[in-house]
Amino acid sequence: MHLRSFLLSFILVPTLSMASASQDDQFPIAGQVHDSHGYVPLTTPKPTLADLLTIESSASIFYSYARELEISSMLSDKDGKVTVFVPTNKAVINMARKPHEEPDNGIEIEMTQEQADRRAKRNVERWVSAHFVPEYPLAFNSESHRTLYQSKKLTFKPISKSNDQDPTWESVTINDGIRILSKKEALNGDLYFIDGTILD
Repeated sequence: MHLRSFLLSFILVPTLSMASASQDDQFPIAGQVHDSHGYVPLTTPKPTLADLLTIESSASIFYSYARELEISSMLSDKDGKVTVFVPTNKAVINMARKPHEEPDNGIEIEMTQEQADRRAKRNVERWVSAHFVPEYPLAFNSESHRTLYQSKKLTFKPISKSNDQDPTWESVTINDGIRILSKKEALNGDLYFIDGTILD
């Protein structure tokens, strides 16, 4: 009997110790968060404006222009806030003069390729910056809102009379009748997709 008791104690004590260790001495796996109630999944922050534009196929033309400029850093800056009005591809295609082109004043100017490239970039910078508003969140009131292109401002006109409520993006048009089609919220601002362009 004494031998059997001794053998049982020899087997059970290490087993119980291992079971206790498996519960009390566990370490969380890297990347996991635990609290008193158990496992808590890590949360993913909102995407940036750049993230949203990267996957938005309906506005790829605007983004292809914007990301070649220094202003594009505002789209990925997680500490900044900006509102961007983004023309759809259809709106850009329907422009009489493309963003990089010079106004047609009937005068031909001879220039080198380098000069032409500089002018094209300047035209694109002007056009893209007219769609950036350094305000967040943006109030759709009757006041004018300046864009990053200093000579261009935005005004909002209610589509119809509201019930003494502040107008929202769904109930206004921009400048000469441009309509806002949809909105997407990002970590560093808002995107409003529009059916026209702020600067022709």
